[in-house]
Amino acid sequence: MDTGNPEGKARAGVVVRTGRAVGRGLLAVPLAVTRRVRRATHAHGAGESGMAKLIELHAVHSAGDMLITFALASTIFFSVPTDEARGRVALYLAITMAPFVLLAPVIGPLLDRVPHGRRAAMAGALLARGMLALVIASAVVTGGLELYPAALGVMVCSKAYNIVRAAVVPRLLPPRISLVKANARITLTGLLSAGAMAPVGFALNAIGERWPLYAACAITVVGALMSFRLPGQVDLAKGERTAHLAELAEIRSGDGEGRSERRGFLPRAGDSPVLRALTANASLRALSGFLLFFMAFLLRGEPLPGLTAALSLGLVGVAAGVGNGLGNVLGNWLRERSPELILLAVLAVAVGTTVAAAVSYLAVTVIAVCAAAGICQALGKLALDALIQRDVPDVVRTSAFARSETTLQMAWVLGGAVGISLPLIGPLGMAVCAGLVLLGAGFSVRGLLSAARRGSPHPRVR
Repeated sequence: MDTGNPEGKARAGVVVRTGRAVGRGLLAVPLAVTRRVRRATHAHGAGESGMAKLIELHAVHSAGDMLITFALASTIFFSVPTDEARGRVALYLAITMAPFVLLAPVIGPLLDRVPHGRRAAMAGALLARGMLALVIASAVVTGGLELYPAALGVMVCSKAYNIVRAAVVPRLLPPRISLVKANARITLTGLLSAGAMAPVGFALNAIGERWPLYAACAITVVGALMSFRLPGQVDLAKGERTAHLAELAEIRSGDGEGRSERRGFLPRAGDSPVLRALTANASLRALSGFLLFFMAFLLRGEPLPGLTAALSLGLVGVAAGVGNGLGNVLGNWLRERSPELILLAVLAVAVGTTVAAAVSYLAVTVIAVCAAAGICQALGKLALDALIQRDVPDVVRTSAFARSETTLQMAWVLGGAVGISLPLIGPLGMAVCAGLVLLGAGFSVRGLLSAARRGSPHPRVR
């Protein structure tokens, strides 16, 4: 009877065992990372309250957002010469940004009418983005004008998702986590997810222009399903009502139980720390939008002194991304500080760096502006969240988050429009940056200083 080749069987066994060992080794790193991420997202009661599920959902949303952004940028910006790209982006802004300025104020009130369907609203926004990604995939190849209305739809859906998410956070807040820390954790997870997806986008784009958009569609469908995993209290709206910006202007620090005092209408809005914080954040968000569009075009034709165009774009992009992440990390460290003082500090940093870059336009000063914009935007938003948590009554707090998010997105759009319309002159752009921040500081510093000196009867956020 043929017993086979013992030596061959032994070699085959070695190959199988080696393959299994290599497979376990390759899986060990991602599995270890997954376990660590899961521990981080579920820490401090976030797993029990449902906050961890929202964090994971936002990570999926950010991954899909990165793929769509990558596909649009490579199609509209990087695939053509600088002059043609500027014209195409100007057309993109005209067709998408201008209508968005009109639609953005409607998004918040519209979402206020569906407080019992927030999970469905988030799922719907994600699914719509996925379907529009397929429309963009078709337009990328054919060059059809449907690219622009589809991009507008993607933008509206993304902002709608972010507004609903901001309104959902207080509903899932664990007792041991402040709103500042929760938002910092959500934002950091989103940044990490988007960063991890960037090389995937490059690899898919190498296969074909449509593939990042196909992947984005698949990811958003997964996100839509994950929306319904959120706890049921997300859809509860007991005791809530709509807040308007005029009401935010009236709100002042009240008694220890969180009730607000009404002291006049808009003529006395200067006493409102919330409105002042919103004004400061709007200037920082406008700065971010301006830098994104202005620097992208400027550096293609006029790199930073002593650097190539590719290296210049890479450095300012990394500086802005690292700054945003660092700002959220600092938000956890500064969580015991007064939100008004945090806003005053970031305004001072933003003014200092932009003025320095306008006076001395060098690679180091421009990179410092981009890094400072990321840090200041992140810290400013966390401080605004803390003020809304502290000073806005419970019955209108979730609506206030929706309104503030809409306002900040409009500021970003306006900043981007200014950036695309300016002549591509570096010192001029930095001077405009300084002007944007100084404008916001002029309207907010006095009120923030007064609020910081007066203090708050409420406990500081933990």
